Amino acid sequence: MKKVTGFILAVLLTTSFSVAQNAADGSKPQGENLKVPDGWEWRFDKAGADIEVSSDSESADVFFVNMTPGWHITTGPAGIYYHSDNKTEGDFTLDSKIYLFDTKGRNREAFGLFIGGQNLKSDDQSYVYFLLRNTGEFLIKKRTGSETSTIQGWAKAESMNMFTDETESSAENNLQVKVSGNTISFSLNGKTLSTLEKGDLNTNGYFGFRVNHSINLHISSLILTK
Repeated sequence: MKKVTGFILAVLLTTSFSVAQNAADGSKPQGENLKVPDGWEWRFDKAGADIEVSSDSESADVFFVNMTPGWHITTGPAGIYYHSDNKTEGDFTLDSKIYLFDTKGRNREAFGLFIGGQNLKSDDQSYVYFLLRNTGEFLIKKRTGSETSTIQGWAKAESMNMFTDETESSAENNLQVKVSGNTISFSLNGKTLSTLEKGDLNTNGYFGFRVNHSINLHISSLILTK
């Protein structure tokens, strides 16, 4: 596991170590700051793997913690992360601001959002996901059980902010998925990348983050608007 980044150290010095405990709300950190978030769950692509998710950045396979006003994730194997209360149906807009840290040359590893999560603890899990990678490209896929199908193959995302040699700390990107009637729109930093007919894609269900191998992210917001 990567050592604690300078960004995390700054938070340690400037942020209080508690998060207000109101009613469960997956759009905000729940539990202690810099600890694994209460109410969040995860599932990794490799079934049956013995994977430790913890707040110990030295020993964890996945470092996943509250970091107000959002969360920090350093992987680890590929998988999804979601709060048990984060479910929606019908028309909605999902926005998330994500900061990508140094990729250490692993620019083809991807991160982003998923929607329409169903049966996420079962063999027949399903969800639709929208990913970016530090090649300046995006992807839209669907998972059904252990199989995945491509909806939109890797394509150029001109509006993406990439992590480069000139990046001082992290590359900020604002991802959005909007479901309206029979269409789904995927946008990045205010620019629409793809608009699809919903067809047989199920957009009702859980939503959250999809993070592939060896990615270091700070996620400052996850906002659902109905």
